[in-house]
Amino acid sequence: MRIVAIKVLRDFWVCHPDSKAHLEAWIDEARKADWKQPSDIKQMFRNANILKNRRVVFNIKGNDYRLIAAVANRFGALYIKFIGTHAEYDGIDAETIEMEL
Repeated sequence: MRIVAIKVLRDFWVCHPDSKAHLEAWIDEARKADWKQPSDIKQMFRNANILKNRRVVFNIKGNDYRLIAAVANRFGALYIKFIGTHAEYDGIDAETIEMEL
């Protein structure tokens, strides 16, 4: 999968250095993936939550951080919509949030 807005993740780990290795591991796995349907995502990331609007919530670093991506299977792309702490995640609507670039 191609990851769109990966710079957002890099900027995030500058502010949260303990997330860097975990986000790099997620990036590595996601880039290798060829997800055709939600069950493919769940097979790779058992704790991922599949939402409406093609969105998926990934737990990063033992659920310290949350990453929301929109999955465009047909185009083989992931669009980063949100990365934040669990507390920040609790304050947003995961189905409608858009990343400010």
